[in-house]
Amino acid sequence: MEQQKTGVSKVAIIVAYFLIYVVWGSTYYFIGVTLDGLPPFLLGALRFTAAGLILLAWCLFRGEPVFKKSLIKKSMISGIVLLFIDMAVVMLAQQYLSSSLVAIIASSTAIWIMAFDVPMWKSNFRSIPVVAGIVIGFLGVAMLYIEQLNFNEINDHGEYGVLILIFGCISWSLGTLYAKYRSSAEEEVNAFAGSAWQMLFAAATFWLFAFVIGDVKNTDLTAVPSYAWYSLSYLIVFGSIFAYSAYVWLLKVRPATEVGTHAYVNPFIAVFIGMTLGNENVTYIQMAGLVVILLSVMLVSRRKA
Repeated sequence: MEQQKTGVSKVAIIVAYFLIYVVWGSTYYFIGVTLDGLPPFLLGALRFTAAGLILLAWCLFRGEPVFKKSLIKKSMISGIVLLFIDMAVVMLAQQYLSSSLVAIIASSTAIWIMAFDVPMWKSNFRSIPVVAGIVIGFLGVAMLYIEQLNFNEINDHGEYGVLILIFGCISWSLGTLYAKYRSSAEEEVNAFAGSAWQMLFAAATFWLFAFVIGDVKNTDLTAVPSYAWYSLSYLIVFGSIFAYSAYVWLLKVRPATEVGTHAYVNPFIAVFIGMTLGNENVTYIQMAGLVVILLSVMLVSRRKA
């Protein structure tokens, strides 16, 4: 495993992992609540416009060089692949699936990151536990997919939610590796400015789709319930400004496969919140699939440094 970069605070790393583990796990529920009042693309447009502008203003206040061409160019690619595609499919999937099931399926992200992380293949695939962990992880995802096919919600096109969500997981994995390996030393120093630009480019893409599809035209903002606005505020501040910035920063100082383990912890948080606050039902087969996926990460974590 790659070693931690020197000069990086262990406390900062712990806080960052808390944000991407716990806070991100909670966002699945709040996305579902916000979707009660706002359509998917308008939600994404509002969320990332606000978060991006706030974070960019903060970077400018700190005196960071936020308008460098190379930083903006690479942030555009990461923003569209990481944020727009993944967040769009998550929100679209939650129109067909519960937040708990969305979070469970999204746990396959860590497996995709490991599978596509070519520079780390020698390290990741040199032991039997790693290979076994990946195979078992895919079996866990397959269990979830088979369960969905046999679920009564299939008449409501629940299988579409599963398929587009898997597509989003692959996109997020590729975007993560792009942000990890295609970043320059300049971008590592200005990680938060990079996050701001990524959000703004994602927001621009969301606005484009929101106007084309009709989300803007068909939405009466005055009729949006207050709880949806509160949930959106939570997504902006905690889900985007804090957690996403922590994610981008961790990619600069920790291995991508390690950072990707957030996908295994998020389902626990999402399922817990979904069951307690959202009164959502999680079937035994879905929970068994989650256990199988978690078994895979235990095997993968046994690889030697």
